[in-house]
Amino acid sequence: MALRRAHIAHIAHAAYVAHDSHGGHATEGSKANMRLAEGIRRVGFRKWYERQLLQSHGHLVLTFLCLVAVFGALEAMRGTLGWAERVEELATLVLCAGAGLWALRRYLLLLNHAELAASQAECPQCKTYGRLELVQSDDSGERVTVRCRGCGHGWRIEV
Repeated sequence: MALRRAHIAHIAHAAYVAHDSHGGHATEGSKANMRLAEGIRRVGFRKWYERQLLQSHGHLVLTFLCLVAVFGALEAMRGTLGWAERVEELATLVLCAGAGLWALRRYLLLLNHAELAASQAECPQCKTYGRLELVQSDDSGERVTVRCRGCGHGWRIEV
């Protein structure tokens, strides 16, 4: 029972650390949440897209781990007799559920953001995918004008 509680607490702590590393929400300037314009400029569109997918799926894994911890906390609550233990297990359950919901929200947000940009990354003229050069961007970095590296045609991507 104590080993199970320690394992659940470890998963809850990992979820809290992952949640706290972003200050509890998406940060504007974090390297992990690189804006489209900055991403194209620094690493190119394809690598930016790959990193966005990897980050979003990392949040999906965190969601799954939090779900396992929630079920573990429910199982641990079943065998507890004292109120102090039940409160401890309930706190663990609430922490894991909150971190899991946050991670699921981040997964969907990052995945949709990457897919929206990817759906506009094909050159309308030569049909080359993802070989982009940044021409200009707005202040938010989410509306960018790009040029195809293959044929030089320019178009706008808005996410």
